[in-house]
Amino acid sequence: MPKKYVVRRDLNQPHPERLNESNPFYEAIMLAHNQSLEAGESGYIDPETGYFVFNAQALADQGKCCANICRHCPYKR
Repeated sequence: MPKKYVVRRDLNQPHPERLNESNPFYEAIMLAHNQSLEAGESGYIDPETGYFVFNAQALADQGKCCANICRHCPYKR
């Protein structure tokens, strides 16, 4: 069984190398992400691209990093 390397940060904090406050959609993305966490959903529709994005809880529940460079990845990679 692979080891879990979950980062010690709140699930409502994005991966710092994949989404930061300089993104013009940062506030809308984080609002959608946090609403999906509160609602117990697995993700949200990205306000920037219109694509479905998994939230940090859904990614953590997978048990390992999928190596797809997810913006809310809770794993060290």
